Amino acid sequence: MPDLRFILFFVAVALSLAPRADGQNAPSQNTAPMRVAIAGLVHGHVEGFLQANLHRADIELVGIAEPDQTLAARYAAQFHIDSALLFNSLDEMLAKTRPQAVLAYTSTNDHRRVVEICARHGVAVMMEKPLTVSLEDALAIQQAATNARIPVLVNYETTWYRSNRAAYDLVHQNKLGEVRKVVVHDGHRGPKEINVQPEFLAWLTDPKLDGAGALFDFGCYGADLMTWLMDGRRPTAVTAVVQQIKPDVYPKVDDEATIILTYPHAQAIVQASWNWPFDRKDMEVYGQTGYAITVARDQVRVRRADSEEEKISAPPIPPPDDDSMHYLRAVVLDGLKPQGLSSLEANVVVMEILDAARQSAASGKTIQLPVRP
Repeated sequence: MPDLRFILFFVAVALSLAPRADGQNAPSQNTAPMRVAIAGLVHGHVEGFLQANLHRADIELVGIAEPDQTLAARYAAQFHIDSALLFNSLDEMLAKTRPQAVLAYTSTNDHRRVVEICARHGVAVMMEKPLTVSLEDALAIQQAATNARIPVLVNYETTWYRSNRAAYDLVHQNKLGEVRKVVVHDGHRGPKEINVQPEFLAWLTDPKLDGAGALFDFGCYGADLMTWLMDGRRPTAVTAVVQQIKPDVYPKVDDEATIILTYPHAQAIVQASWNWPFDRKDMEVYGQTGYAITVARDQVRVRRADSEEEKISAPPIPPPDDDSMHYLRAVVLDGLKPQGLSSLEANVVVMEILDAARQSAASGKTIQLPVRP
């Protein structure tokens, strides 16, 4: 039987996260559908987005910009999308359809271009993780967003995990003591091994278009989670090791990566891999007096001083923090200030970490931060 103290704690957390009467963190009161457009179809996650969201009442797809007409026609046929919604040019689509937000499903390298174009049109952007391929591009994105006063969000699958939110709450309610060590595991057997779409595989394994291999593809999750747990603080040093365990499959990029982040009183170990025997996205958080280990999306193993380990179901996350589209609507329609895992501020730090990790792996040396003003 789970310890009653943990049950009461998670009940209290659930109550504290419930929508407030003053509307803070409440679901959007705007009932009109949000007009969204898609930039690019080469990121395989677009298929999951269309499957889950194309017929939602709270969003309306008004356009898709994809220069590869064969690829665009394939998706239009698969999802019965009107060909009138297809455009070759992002600029043209924005001018003609006037969306309220753009969802970027381009290569990571194209994120800067998408944001700079959308900034000229005053349109919000949410892209798939990571933010971009370099710290230089991240700072350019931040400058463009600031100048145009548009929100830019980064979507990670793990942002919406109840288990991660429960671990965060345990830390910030001081239930585990000050954080000392965090270990994050992310990845799968490899993009080729899990049969991602050919257009996705082509850029995912190109160091220019993706920034790196597993180092960026899955290292970004741990960097983002640790930045969140540390309230936006940057590490003092970054050390990384990468390998090509399968050079015959991935000749241009790493498929195995480990990043060590050093803080004044804590350490994070980010394990990113295209070599796990199974898909995994989990995290271990160790404090001075206890630990929390996430189990898939919805459960967490918790142990505190003078108690046995308990496996607890994490409480639900109320809207708008439970779902990427709920969150985007709250930001775009209700003026919610982005914070935490999806925020541009946190993801500029993530890019500083990833950029330093790439430098460290290439040089065999630890990179001291900060490397920017």
